[in-house]
Amino acid sequence: MKTLNKSLQDKLTPATTLELLKNGNARFVENLRLHRDHLEQINETRDGQWPMAAIVSCMDSRTSAELIFDQGLGDIFSIRLAGAVISENVLGSLEYACKVAGSKFIVVLGHSKCGAIKGACDKVEMGNLTALLGKITPAVYAEKTITKDRTSHNPAFVHAVTHIHTERSVQAIMEQSHILREMILAGEVGIIGAMYDVETGVVTFLENTLIIGEEVAKEQLEAVTV
Repeated sequence: MKTLNKSLQDKLTPATTLELLKNGNARFVENLRLHRDHLEQINETRDGQWPMAAIVSCMDSRTSAELIFDQGLGDIFSIRLAGAVISENVLGSLEYACKVAGSKFIVVLGHSKCGAIKGACDKVEMGNLTALLGKITPAVYAEKTITKDRTSHNPAFVHAVTHIHTERSVQAIMEQSHILREMILAGEVGIIGAMYDVETGVVTFLENTLIIGEEVAKEQLEAVTV
């Protein structure tokens, strides 16, 4: 498996990058991971890096993006924190990944049975965790379909909140970073939300959140306002 370099990165488009990530997850699920010479990759990336994508995911020990998408050293930027919440630090990291380092795609990856989502559902307050969970709370209130047992003890409620939180995180990136928004609307970078199942290893991409180019963004806006 070739290590990504500037030439290979330049040839990628947002669409082909997304396809590579989807194919990587399929290999992961089928236990057909590509053979990589990690020592060779270390040597080939010692003078620079040209990742094709940036993945915002949870710090959960089961959600390593490199493994889930079957990628090697230098292939992706992995931004991990509890609940995959969007903050100024995350936005700055994504801006660096895309504007400076040339990454072609952003994935916001939520996952099943997320402890941070469960904490927000249960209104947990504990030190600095309180503020972090507060960034998830709007998704808890936005979930209107489930009226009984709106706690972490209800897997359906946790799943629904995770889904909404992931969609809202994609929206937050579009709204809070003019640099990324301009690149995405210009078709230079793509963005999508996704859900990882910790029981099966399968990543389900939320196609309704996919944005590559201004026309797609307009279509999504019209769908929301109808």
